[in-house]
Amino acid sequence: MAMHEDATPLGGYEASDRHLRKRMGFTHLLFLSVGSIIGSGWLFGSLKAASVAGPAAIVSWAVGGIFVIFIALNFMEQSAMMPRSGAIVRYPFLTHGAWTGWILGWTYWLTAPAISAIEAEAVVTYVASQATGSGLMKVKQGQEVLQWPNGIVFFLGLMVLFFLLNFFGVRLLSEANRWVTWWKIIIPSLTAIFLFTIVHAANYTSLSFGGTRGFSPNGTSAIFGALSTTGVVFAYLGFRQALEFGSEARNPQRHLPLATILSVLITIVIYVSLQIAFIGAVRWGAAGVKAGDWASLATSPWASGPLVDALRAAGIGWLGTYAWFLLVDAGISPAGTGWLFLGNSARNSYGLSVHGAAPAALQRPNRWGIPWVSLVVALVVGCVFVIPAPSWYLLVGLITSTQVLTYVIGGTGLPILRKYAPNMHRPFRLPWMWVWAPVGFLASWLLVFWAGYLTLTWVYGTVFVGLPLFTWWYAWKRGWYSSGVNHALAIGMSLVYLAAWIYIQIMGGWMFRIAPPAADAWGFIVYFAAQCADVLFFCAALWLLSSREGRRHVAHGMWLVVTLLAMLPVSYYTEYGPEKSPPLGFPWGTLIAVGVGLVAFAWGVLSGFNTDELQEIVAAAENQPAPVAAGSAGRDPEPGGGTTAAT
Repeated sequence: MAMHEDATPLGGYEASDRHLRKRMGFTHLLFLSVGSIIGSGWLFGSLKAASVAGPAAIVSWAVGGIFVIFIALNFMEQSAMMPRSGAIVRYPFLTHGAWTGWILGWTYWLTAPAISAIEAEAVVTYVASQATGSGLMKVKQGQEVLQWPNGIVFFLGLMVLFFLLNFFGVRLLSEANRWVTWWKIIIPSLTAIFLFTIVHAANYTSLSFGGTRGFSPNGTSAIFGALSTTGVVFAYLGFRQALEFGSEARNPQRHLPLATILSVLITIVIYVSLQIAFIGAVRWGAAGVKAGDWASLATSPWASGPLVDALRAAGIGWLGTYAWFLLVDAGISPAGTGWLFLGNSARNSYGLSVHGAAPAALQRPNRWGIPWVSLVVALVVGCVFVIPAPSWYLLVGLITSTQVLTYVIGGTGLPILRKYAPNMHRPFRLPWMWVWAPVGFLASWLLVFWAGYLTLTWVYGTVFVGLPLFTWWYAWKRGWYSSGVNHALAIGMSLVYLAAWIYIQIMGGWMFRIAPPAADAWGFIVYFAAQCADVLFFCAALWLLSSREGRRHVAHGMWLVVTLLAMLPVSYYTEYGPEKSPPLGFPWGTLIAVGVGLVAFAWGVLSGFNTDELQEIVAAAENQPAPVAAGSAGRDPEPGGGTTAAT
């Protein structure tokens, strides 16, 4: 296979992380994940989830945490056996090849810097809610957005602060985060305790509005719909931070799995407690809505600072004083998550570069061992992201769904690693793998499905628009085109695809909408058929123009493209679609989505293969003795090279 000079050479995959300094211990990794999880989600999510599911939002938070644990289980074994910086965008390249790796890597890279931007915007929003006349925010088309100059300058200052905390080394980042995370654990916990002192029991069951009553006024489907669209799962996304910093951990084999699972368990307790307390603490008159009208909370005056407003509405002096501490935390919690995700974004650019999916310059470290070029790119992308200045509430569903979509590789990748790397050292070996692998995959799959049809149109529009970049960069750098003619045809084909894709999204009328389009827009069948034709045309043309090696990668990645397209009509015709009376009510639509997901899982496992990168890693591991984790001396090895890890 031909290879251009700046593509990562075989042998470079193992060497690429060696300059990254191993300075993080267990508490650093645990606090990275906990500090990332506790961000803006707990500040806004309690109100938004209640506006969708009513008191049953309590169940949403518990279910969301359990689903994240299901997802994390599959990554724990992989991260322990192959700790890598930018881990999750690198695993699909190893197990399913470049086409799958590019799609999922692009999907994650697209929104990771946006999380830093949204967290910075959350700080500005919460401060503005309590600082009347500050000039930080303004209302535009019913949404609060950053105002020039005060709000924009404040936002940019926060982003630069995030950059500096990452630029001067992982030790500064982890040490600063340790103390900030203690604060972020204590303040939400105290807030839940204090809110419990002012609860009204009637809020949980007896209020009635519009003919609905009880704990779950909008039905069971709303409990699951709240997971992806209200900030519930968004609030747990930081669990993967320990995995992303794997190559900078002192003892990754022992500490990565434990830090990941414990971080989720800690925050489940905090989030569920906060939701229970907030539901009971709502004072309807102070919020300006009718008693029991949960949906109206989302557009009430409380939407910009719900927890602070709930404490002050109680009319108890000491709670009003504590609300000022909560307001301080409204700056610290999102800011802490923002700077961690900026570093996470840099490491994912770094990981894509290692696999040749991005320029090699993104791997360049500074004197503190930080990939500084990747960090600059993450800063710029995050700052550019604020140009549309959307609200936290509007974009949380899009970011959640695109992030969760990348998690499907955990369930499909683990069986591939068991097959092609059976003897690699596994400090943590997931028991009952053939149970947990499909369960973890379905958890990711359903969280994307439950986001709803309108959110999926956003996700698909942004994910598939990046396909031409694969032909312009990766396929060319890897020498997939046998001649200059094929290269020119590939460029022309990708331009035709891109123009058609943009035309479909504009004329179809569904993209970037929060409500069904006007009557003159395309109907769903035409819109869906046009999308399928355009995407499949691109895949077929890429396969025809590529070398034998390129065709292999494209063929092994089609499982993801086809099954993602198949999810769209299922979503449209269920209660998560735009139809007022959908033909598939709950739970039938979800059961069909489960069926499609199981097909996707099976196809994904069958599509995995023994990639060159994975072969190199296995060969390197076989030439070195398996590392012994601290405290594991004297244990009998498990079949497959693992040891029984205490987790």
